[in-house]
Amino acid sequence: MSHYQSIDSEVLRTFVAIADEGGFTKAGERVNRTQSAVSMQMKRLEEDVLCRQLFERDGRQVKLTAEGQILLGYARRILKLHSEVFTTLREPHMVGTVRIGTPDDYAMRFLPGILSGFAQAFPLVQVEVHCESSRQLMQRKDLDLTIVTREPGREVGQLLRQERFVWAEAEGFFLHEQTPVPLAMFNTDCFCRIWACNALDAAQKPYRIAYSSPSLAAIMAAVGVGLAVTAQLQSLITPGMRIIGEAEGMPLLPLASIMLLRNPDTRSPMINALAEHIVEGFRL
Repeated sequence: MSHYQSIDSEVLRTFVAIADEGGFTKAGERVNRTQSAVSMQMKRLEEDVLCRQLFERDGRQVKLTAEGQILLGYARRILKLHSEVFTTLREPHMVGTVRIGTPDDYAMRFLPGILSGFAQAFPLVQVEVHCESSRQLMQRKDLDLTIVTREPGREVGQLLRQERFVWAEAEGFFLHEQTPVPLAMFNTDCFCRIWACNALDAAQKPYRIAYSSPSLAAIMAAVGVGLAVTAQLQSLITPGMRIIGEAEGMPLLPLASIMLLRNPDTRSPMINALAEHIVEGFRL
C-alpha cells in the first residue's frame, strides 16, 4: 500500500490565500505570516510534498499553474470540510434561527446549494430568508447576514464575487431592434434597473418598461417567450436565451460587486458558519 505525505491544513489555508490575493505578501497578511515564511511553506509544498510546480511568478504577481488550479479546488473543499468538522463537533447541539436577506435573483441562483450544504452540517438551525431589493435590504437592521449588489468602488462588507450585467433576449427573437425596446426589469428601486435605464439614456436608445416584477422568475418568464429584453447578471441567463451587446446596438453595462454584510450586533457561531457557506457558495 502506497504511503503519501499529508498536507497540513494551515499550508492549504496559505495556498488558498495566495490564490485569492495574487501574491505572497498580501497572503501573508491574511494568514498572519511573514512573506518569507509563506514562501518557505510553498517551496516545501512544491518541492518536497507534491513535487509539482504550483505557481508561475511574474514580478510580484503570482498565478497558478494547471496543477495549482487542480490543488486549489481540492484545498477549498478540504478546508470547508475541516471547518465543518470542528464547528459541528464543538457545537453539536447548535440550534437557533439565522435571518438572511438577499435579492430574489441571488436566492434563485446561489441559495439552493448554500442552504443544502448548511443544512447537512447544522440540521437544527432554522434559516429565515428575506428577499428584497439591495436598497431595501441595506436599510434593515434586523438581519444577521445580508447579500447586496453594489457598484465597484462603492463596496461595503465582504466581496463575494464580481460579475457583469448583460442584456439578454429569447433565442430567435430580435426585440432589441424594436423602437422603443421593450424591457422586463425588477421594480423601480433595483440597482440593475437603474443601471440599465441609465445606460440606455446615455446611448440615446429609446425604451419602455413593458414588464416589471420583484420576482426573477416572472421577469424570465416574459423574456423567455419573446416579450421583452432584460438586463441581469451573466450567470443568471438561462438556456433558451442569448446574450446581446454592443454588436447589436445595446450599451455596455457595468460590473456588479456582490457583497456580504454582517450585523455586528448579532454575531454567533451559527451565523459565522452560514456566512462561510455563503462565501464558498458564491465562488462556484
